Amino acid sequence: MALCLDGPIGPGRVPRMSRPCAVGPRRLRIGVVVGMWVAAGCGYRLAPRGDGLPAGVTSLCAPVFLNATPEPTLETVFTRFLRQELIRVGRLGSAESCDGRMEGTVLSVANTPTTVVGKSTSPGFFFRVSARAQLRVVKDGQVLKQTEVFGSEDYVLGSGDILEAEANRQVALERLAEVLMRDGYDRLAGAW
Repeated sequence: MALCLDGPIGPGRVPRMSRPCAVGPRRLRIGVVVGMWVAAGCGYRLAPRGDGLPAGVTSLCAPVFLNATPEPTLETVFTRFLRQELIRVGRLGSAESCDGRMEGTVLSVANTPTTVVGKSTSPGFFFRVSARAQLRVVKDGQVLKQTEVFGSEDYVLGSGDILEAEANRQVALERLAEVLMRDGYDRLAGAW
């Protein structure tokens, strides 16, 4: 603990140390203020997620996605992960309490062989699943905001067993759907 000096210091005067200084908390406050100022200048903000939803929308319903792909039941995977994201951020409402709806469409899904850098196995054993989805916030039949998200996820084909390969593909699709729905919500609820 530092001590503050009472009275001026000059020639022939002996300083007296009589009271503790609050140097630590003061420096901490200054550091926090400077840190917030720097963060604001870099585009960061101290606000909860979801503050960028359109005016008047605080809770959202998430009906089952539309599926514009030949992949069966893909709409349920995307709907499940969108609802999980809305639950996580506290925005999922019941049918009676929804201010708006977050609707979605799975636009495309594709599989391609790929090479994964740094792996010692043959490149033919790796595949990449890609997907594209559209999300929109709708209130009273009017689209308030919309975005399109897309991405890809690599997976191991397996030992040659078709059931193992399909199980790996389904797990990769689920990981991809989770990432895309989180990104989609962030885009619609943020300042993108």
